[in-house]
Amino acid sequence: MKLFFKAIVIMLMLLCSIPALSAQDAGSEWSNLNKEVMELRRIGNYDQAVVVAKKALEVARKNGQPNHSDVAAGLNNLAELYFIQGRYEQAETLFKQSLAMREKVLGPNHPLVAGILNNLALLYRAQGQYEQAEIHFKRSLTISNKTLGPDHAIIAGILNNLAELFYTQGRYEQAEIFYKRSLTMREKVLGPEHPDVAATLNNLAELYLTQGRYAQAESLFKKSLAMREKLLGLDHPDVAATLNNLAKLYRTQGQYVQAESFFKRSLAIYRKALGPDHALVAGVLSNLAELDRAQGQYAEAESLFKYSLAIYRKALGPEHPLVAANLEHLAELYYIQGQYEQAELRYKRSLAMREKALG
Repeated sequence: MKLFFKAIVIMLMLLCSIPALSAQDAGSEWSNLNKEVMELRRIGNYDQAVVVAKKALEVARKNGQPNHSDVAAGLNNLAELYFIQGRYEQAETLFKQSLAMREKVLGPNHPLVAGILNNLALLYRAQGQYEQAEIHFKRSLTISNKTLGPDHAIIAGILNNLAELFYTQGRYEQAEIFYKRSLTMREKVLGPEHPDVAATLNNLAELYLTQGRYAQAESLFKKSLAMREKLLGLDHPDVAATLNNLAKLYRTQGQYVQAESFFKRSLAIYRKALGPDHALVAGVLSNLAELDRAQGQYAEAESLFKYSLAIYRKALGPEHPLVAANLEHLAELYYIQGQYEQAELRYKRSLAMREKALG
């Protein structure tokens, strides 16, 4: 669940999510609709964002040529929303249409082409199509190196995404190399005190946590947290993300009091910044449920898992992979308690959903 959850967060920061608008577009219907899409996505209202994104795409098609850049951008934006909702087949179709348009109009080696390739790679990574993801990330990286030069913030972002791919596959040595390359480049290009630097520190710390390198993980998480609090403020969602990760570290080490304190602070920030029905809120609730389960507080764990599940279904739809993951967590809880019939039912539902979504 953690890795897909992270993918959702990454999608909110993609290099070509909502393209920069020219002066002549300012105040236009297309511009206003895309601003609305951005805001709806920020607050997690994905269903309404899809409605508005479709309208924006219709306006772009009506006002421009078939291969106009606004049409390509609209296809990309709608595809990103489908990706967030776990509607992978629809997302892939639209990403590919956008890619074909941009290659036709801009040529195969344009930075916007690299952006779509990066998005497709993220989609393939979420589906477990790791070979395709690596191919698309590396093609995006090659184009970006050629067009932007060897030291650019976008290149550092792609290196970070490749590192996460290697991390997902358990290729930890390669992941560490690419995280460190991304970190060095971001520090050089953006300066040592930048939110993107803090993000890479957080990601590298997650790698160390997975490897059981707890002292290194804690040091980097705390460094990332201090930077994010300083640069973004105490109530920013990125601060909540690092607090959530620190809490997982403490839970792993059996420091349950500290873990609960950090989870609850993370939860409060997400609720304040994003509202009570956001997928990130559900993620922290699920983590709190796992904390209760680890302490044998099964009734509390069951209540939180069900609460998290309800939010995921509302925010992302009933067939999303995170819904499947939460069903599996519930199944594990019932299995631990010897409630085998309840466990089997949820394992089978989770399996069917994952087979449908991931193949």
